[in-house]
Amino acid sequence: MSAALDLPTPDLTDPALLDDPYPLLAQWRAAGPMLRSGEGRWVATTHSAVSAVLRNRALGRLWTDWEPAEQMEPFNTLHRNQLMENEPPEHTRMRRLLAGAFARGHVERMAPRIETLADAMLDDLESDLREGRPVDLLARYAEPMPVFVIADLLGVPREDHVRLRDWSQAIVHMYEQGVGDDVRAAAVQASSEFAAYVRDVVALRRAEPGEDLVSDLIAEREEGAGTRAGGFSDDELVATVVLLLNAGHEASVNVFGNGMHALLSHPDQQARVTGGEVSAATALEELIRYDAPLQMFERTATKDVDVAGVTVRAGETVACLMGSANRDPAAFEAADTFDVGRDPNPHVGFGMGLHFCLGAPLARVELEITVRRLLDRFPTIALHGAAPRRPTWVLRGYESLEVTL
Repeated sequence: MSAALDLPTPDLTDPALLDDPYPLLAQWRAAGPMLRSGEGRWVATTHSAVSAVLRNRALGRLWTDWEPAEQMEPFNTLHRNQLMENEPPEHTRMRRLLAGAFARGHVERMAPRIETLADAMLDDLESDLREGRPVDLLARYAEPMPVFVIADLLGVPREDHVRLRDWSQAIVHMYEQGVGDDVRAAAVQASSEFAAYVRDVVALRRAEPGEDLVSDLIAEREEGAGTRAGGFSDDELVATVVLLLNAGHEASVNVFGNGMHALLSHPDQQARVTGGEVSAATALEELIRYDAPLQMFERTATKDVDVAGVTVRAGETVACLMGSANRDPAAFEAADTFDVGRDPNPHVGFGMGLHFCLGAPLARVELEITVRRLLDRFPTIALHGAAPRRPTWVLRGYESLEVTL
């Protein structure tokens, strides 16, 4: 049965809500699996409702250009042409091409590089930690890591990581609610500069192919160009590379930051990992579940569809509350308890259905190595004071995460 929210629309900039949204999400789950918000859209609150929305082909990602369109065109072009914002048949074609490029051994090739990179970055932290100086794990480990990994994957210089990170952050700030003109302007500038950078990389790899993903994306494009399905267009190729960095960077940093904060806040659970009772790979799934880095993901109905006892009309939007789904006691025993040995752990951290994250295997490898090598080297690592939250709700994370031994 449908329900209207009894609670007022929350202030998503409220520090108390940013610090801990889960009591509010629990109230919403108790009110029903599918609610109507004060803004008139549907809100899926439970694990079963979120799963049903994500799996239903009649609920898709339908891109609508931001207005004014002429001013926002660089940002709109990147999103209009990327995998995540399209439905079949375009989505099917692009996903097949990207999967074909990934199938050329990139995850396997990157694993030893990530191990080496993690060890080198931890070497750089060791003297500070051993001498009792606090270290910001986000700034010096978690934030550079995924950009270095994506840079290596794409075959671009690691020294460009600051520009790549800044462009990515400017673009993803647009995914929050009620963004202002300054955020829009920064996203447009970042989209223009990032797209120009990627076009230069594509031109170089066309002339000088290498053992990198851009070269393989170009090869997939050329091999697919004569087929019925077709290859990537130039705009799609650029948008695909930008999507890989944006998704790979923001999600990885926030999974690591949120998850490590939870782990270090529960020394008994930390000891289960450092003592060998629970593997880093198993613990990682709980780090993803417990404090979701992506709190909301929207879908739009392409036709009337029934979900959890309500009818979502064509054109209506459903906001899937991913963090709420991951704390649903109907899906997880002791859902609010942080348990690194939780198994099974059917979290929705990588999505479900048609838009399940294609980069999930690489993300799991990168994060497992990053967490495992850190805890192997510094098993007694501990939080140093309170960690400040980022002033964002949809993409949930920390500004910094200082630690000591």
